Amino acid sequence: MRVVIAGGGTGGHLFPGIAVAEEFKKRNKKAEVMFIGTEQGIEARVIPKEGYPIRFLKAEGVLGKSPLRKLMALWRLSGSVCSSWKILREVKPDVVIGTGGYVSVAPVACARLMSVPTLIMEQNLIPGLANRMLGKLVDAVAVTYYESISFFPRARTYLTGNPVRAGIMNGKKEDALKLFSLDEDKMTVMVSGGSSGARSINSVMVNALNYMLDVKDTVQFLHQTGEKDYESVRKVYRQLGFKAMVAPFIYQMAEAYAVADLVVSRAGATTIAELTALGKPSILIPYPHAAGHQEFNARKLFEIGACRMIPEDELSAEVLAENIKELCNSEEKLVEMRRQSIALGRADAAQKVVDIAMSLVRSKKGNV
Repeated sequence: MRVVIAGGGTGGHLFPGIAVAEEFKKRNKKAEVMFIGTEQGIEARVIPKEGYPIRFLKAEGVLGKSPLRKLMALWRLSGSVCSSWKILREVKPDVVIGTGGYVSVAPVACARLMSVPTLIMEQNLIPGLANRMLGKLVDAVAVTYYESISFFPRARTYLTGNPVRAGIMNGKKEDALKLFSLDEDKMTVMVSGGSSGARSINSVMVNALNYMLDVKDTVQFLHQTGEKDYESVRKVYRQLGFKAMVAPFIYQMAEAYAVADLVVSRAGATTIAELTALGKPSILIPYPHAAGHQEFNARKLFEIGACRMIPEDELSAEVLAENIKELCNSEEKLVEMRRQSIALGRADAAQKVVDIAMSLVRSKKGNV
């Protein structure tokens, strides 16, 4: 069994693919899973650590770019089509799965032209441009939200949820406390701007600490900053006397979630899938330049009481501090948020996606 998973750029397009890869390997240890991505994306450093081979394409998106950059992106797309064709001819996959984003377009389209079974995964409530185009071509579409079905051919679209890496579910709080040098008797707030960090969240969070001095003996932080803000953020926590573990990037996400009583983060699709699979209370701050995806994602949770949502234009240090303090001081509110969050989660999403992929492969072989 040979599987090619194409997509990346951000964690939202990469980690669901890893979850699906894990499920293929769980079912068949001899299954060969290969990723296709770009050297600039997060996949370039994450996939090798996960132990999967990866091939790179030269590709970039066109949305929000100048006319010249759009022309360059289209030129690179033609090159990525040629490269994808060569890779697929060499690998001879049984199925090609696109996880969204511009890097998935050429491999999935080429696979379709080569009569290789194809499937795409849509993580967001409102699909992106790449998946809207590919949805017309592929054999199957796996969506996270019921509302997304209307954007794709209904007969080929399945409600699966967004796949979550199996390891995310297996973190232990006792191990996490030791790993991150945190105190057992304090509430732990995990802060993350996403796989690359987020400068605005970092800035507001460290300023919010000035409004939280009265709770620094009862609240501690686990903060993923990204590379650029790491030193400056760590310095503020130390100066104000807060207990905190600050890191540019947290690879041990299972342990991070296990120790977190409350999560402050962007509203990326993968983050929301992980939060709901684990039933974690959260304060979500949608990234305003994500084509509206994150606000739609966060509002879905907000409407059922699974999270607090703070739009970027309403975000301030004082507002963030007030929300954190209120939730950390009310176990009743946290319990209700946990209940609503886990009700929306789909821990078996990866299994459903692989079931669909295997069905496509069997159908193809049966028709040969």
